[in-house]
Amino acid sequence: MASRTPSLKTLADLKQVQQMLAETRAREAAEAAAKAATERRRAAEKDLFTRAIGATEPLRRKASVPLAPDPPPPIPVQHQLDEQRVLRESLSDEFDVTTLLDVDDAMSFRRPGIGTDVTARLRKGEWSIQAQVDLHGLRSDEAREALGGFIRSSHKKGLRCVRVVHGKGLGSPGKMPVLKTKTQRWLIQKNEVIAFVQAKPAEGGAGALVVLLAPVRR
Repeated sequence: MASRTPSLKTLADLKQVQQMLAETRAREAAEAAAKAATERRRAAEKDLFTRAIGATEPLRRKASVPLAPDPPPPIPVQHQLDEQRVLRESLSDEFDVTTLLDVDDAMSFRRPGIGTDVTARLRKGEWSIQAQVDLHGLRSDEAREALGGFIRSSHKKGLRCVRVVHGKGLGSPGKMPVLKTKTQRWLIQKNEVIAFVQAKPAEGGAGALVVLLAPVRR
């Protein structure tokens, strides 16, 4: 009996090994079956998507065209010309100023509602002259545009007192102060101007006007 015990142990070990191998094969077979089932399911889903959308083709790449840079903004030449035209039309040489000028040695001007004390203070130089424009030697159309632009610009800057040099007209035919008369007409037509007087001798005398501008409305 002592000689048969080792053989029985060897047989048990063999069966245990066989059982382990069988379990391993069964597990591997189950994993393979699960993997195969997953692949079949993915293939079925892919086939379903393909049938749903139909045949497809890769997108063709369109040839790119280099775009030119944006052009610079246009210069508003027409707008500038329109402004110049309006400026020329707004100051008429035919405007009658005889009824608006004060009849005195200096032929001063003040708008209705402006008292004589204003022109008196202008003559005394109580307002400091802040800017001036010299029209002497310019043609009539040049002087008109220069004066209109100067008055408009000065008013926008908030200036109150400016000087306009028009000359005494000694070089004009017949030595008549043509530009002086036109300057008075143009100034009266500018709404920014509320009064003007002839300049003091030290500031140009009969060849210049001291102009008072309306305050800027804020």
